[in-house]
Amino acid sequence: MINIINKVKKNKFIFLVFVAYLFLTIAMPSKAIEAVKNSSYYIKEMLLIMPVILLLTSLIEAWVPKKSIQNALGKNSGLKGYFFSFLLGSFSAGPIYAAFPICKMLFSKGASVSNLVIILSTWAVIKVPMLANELKFLGPKFMIVRWILTTISIFIMAYIISKIVKEEDIPIDDIEDNFGNDLVYINQDYCIGCGICEKIAPNNFKVIDKKAEIISQVIKDSDVDKVKQAAKKCPANVIHERLT
Repeated sequence: MINIINKVKKNKFIFLVFVAYLFLTIAMPSKAIEAVKNSSYYIKEMLLIMPVILLLTSLIEAWVPKKSIQNALGKNSGLKGYFFSFLLGSFSAGPIYAAFPICKMLFSKGASVSNLVIILSTWAVIKVPMLANELKFLGPKFMIVRWILTTISIFIMAYIISKIVKEEDIPIDDIEDNFGNDLVYINQDYCIGCGICEKIAPNNFKVIDKKAEIISQVIKDSDVDKVKQAAKKCPANVIHERLT
C-alpha cells in the first residue's frame, strides 16, 4: 500500500489524467471516446518524434564538451548567447515538447536560464517553418510585424524570467531518487555503450546489449578508486557514484 501511495505521489499528473478519463467514461462516454482518439493521435506523434530527439540529446550530451555549451549559451555568453539561442530555436523542427529534453540537457551543461527561455520561445512561436506558412497564408506585412514584436517580447521575457527564476530552482536531474540504497547509478537513457567503465572497473560494470550495467553494488576497497575513475572518464557522464 505504501509503495502504491509513493508511486501516485511521484506520478501525480498521470494519476490525475487517469482520474479525468475515468470520470469522462462514467459521466460522458462520447466525450471520453473523443478524448481517447485525440490522445492517441498525439501519443503516436510523440512515438515518432521523441526517439529522434532523445538520440540527438544523447549525442550532444556525450560529444559536446560542457565548456563549449557554457561559452556559447552560459551566463557569461552575453549577446553571443542570445544570438545562438535565437538561431537554435528559430531553425528547429517539431513540436514544442521536443525542446524540453534538449533544454534540460543544455541546462545541465551550463546554459543560462535566459537562453533557455529564448530557445523555448523561438521554438514555439517564430521558428522558420512556422514563418513560412504564416507568410503564405497571412502575407509578408503581417509576418514581419508579428515577428518583430514577438522577438522583442521574447528578449524582454527572457531578461525578466532570468531575474526571477534562479538556477537552483530548476531540477537538473532526479539522480538522488534513482540511487535508492545503491552506491552507484547509471542513467541508461544516455549511455552510449562505449565500454570504458567495463575496462576500468570490470568487477562492477559490464556492457550488455550496448548498455552499461552494474553487475555488483558490493564495491571492494580495492575497486573504489576504479569505480570513481570510471564515473569520471565516462564520455556521456551517465555514471553517478556516492562513494566516500
